[in-house]
Amino acid sequence: MVGIGNASAASVAGLPDFADLVEKTGGAVVNIRTTERLKQGQSGVPGAEDEEMQEFFRRFFGVPVPPRPQQPDRAPRGRSPGTQPEEESPRGVGSGFIISGDGFVLTNAHVVDGADEVYVTLTDKREFKAKIIGVDKRTDVAVVKIDGNNLPHLAVGDPSKLRVGEWVIAIGSPFGLDNTVTAGIISAKARDTGDYLPLIQTDVAVNPGNSGGPLINMRGEVVGINSQIYSRSGGYMGISFAVPIDEAVRVADQLRVSGRVTRGRIGVQIGEVTKEVAESLGLARAQGALVQRVEPGSPAEKGGLEAGDIILRFNGTSIEKSSDLPRLVGATKPGTRSTLTLWRKGANRDVTLTVAELEPEKTAKAEEKAVKPPQPANSLGLVVSNLSDAQKKELRLDSGVFVDKVEGTAARAGLRPGDIILRINNTDIKDAQQFSAVVSKLDSKKSSVLLVRRGEASQFVPIRPVTQ
Repeated sequence: MVGIGNASAASVAGLPDFADLVEKTGGAVVNIRTTERLKQGQSGVPGAEDEEMQEFFRRFFGVPVPPRPQQPDRAPRGRSPGTQPEEESPRGVGSGFIISGDGFVLTNAHVVDGADEVYVTLTDKREFKAKIIGVDKRTDVAVVKIDGNNLPHLAVGDPSKLRVGEWVIAIGSPFGLDNTVTAGIISAKARDTGDYLPLIQTDVAVNPGNSGGPLINMRGEVVGINSQIYSRSGGYMGISFAVPIDEAVRVADQLRVSGRVTRGRIGVQIGEVTKEVAESLGLARAQGALVQRVEPGSPAEKGGLEAGDIILRFNGTSIEKSSDLPRLVGATKPGTRSTLTLWRKGANRDVTLTVAELEPEKTAKAEEKAVKPPQPANSLGLVVSNLSDAQKKELRLDSGVFVDKVEGTAARAGLRPGDIILRINNTDIKDAQQFSAVVSKLDSKKSSVLLVRRGEASQFVPIRPVTQ
């Protein structure tokens, strides 16, 4: 017979013990503090420390908040701010980890970006002045370098082998408390919270100061960089996100070689393909990336892509959701000839284009809006008119109709005056007369989709005509 005490002991024995894991990996985790230089006459931001943190330390430690400031632009204590030229002022703290014995450190871009000086402190209390090798804001990855040899460093794991529910730990400096260990499980994989990265979701406690620290599996391998939290209060609420280490290493390798990351672009603005849109256009299922806008002069325009196309494959790789496309294109070397499989007007077709290098988006020009005579709304609740030659030139369009008035079902579907209707289902709209003819033949018992351009972007809008 097993007593209550023995049963409790058995259950405790079944829980993971992280002590050996922490002992094995903790030495490679570092504290990162950054400073900025205040020129003569410039001052830090005055004010008291965060009241909640003061109360936390008073109640649980009986001491005031540690002297390392957590807010940027705060002048050092005991000195009058802005009284000396080039005064070094604390800016913030974060975490990082060593990935090679010669001193390369991975962290988050937001930890070191904009800092004048970066200081890295090891667990043995050695402090190094670090050099920023490169910062990539799009993935929130940065590489810094300290001078050293045979430094403790973490082995890199394979995030693709992670299983939802498996144990992981985080080590970092939340609120400046160095070498703090927290544990939890993988909550989900490939969360679409970043443009170029599918993030790892965990329930490991991550707080300000943990940023840049490692997410470590039970084999002692780093599988991610703790980067974000979901929070309404600014503190941990049970959901945290990490940059997958394989993606981070790819970025880090480019930063180490050239100090910057080169990404591909094809010049399209995209959106999701809903089930309703897929059914209306004859797609077997909701998949792919809907082309909402084609940038003038871009590889996409030169390759023949059009607003309303649905990109199903890129270089043979299936596009299941729209976020897959920028990741595949971004990982493609500029200058590469690539093949895209599209769904257009009820049929597949392949187009070939040359991937360009990612650059800042161009500012869209304002569209001309002409005054239109009033007309009765049709069964979609729309009054439309032909585009003027000036509008076609400005919008780079050969056809389409201008929405003058919206009411009823069209208003409920979200259409607005000033929208341009380019297509109904798989039929291109040439002018107002043809638009009316197509609308008159729509089945009021089933939904249709309008390809609508608003500003510089186009999207499909599901709508059902009403009997007049």
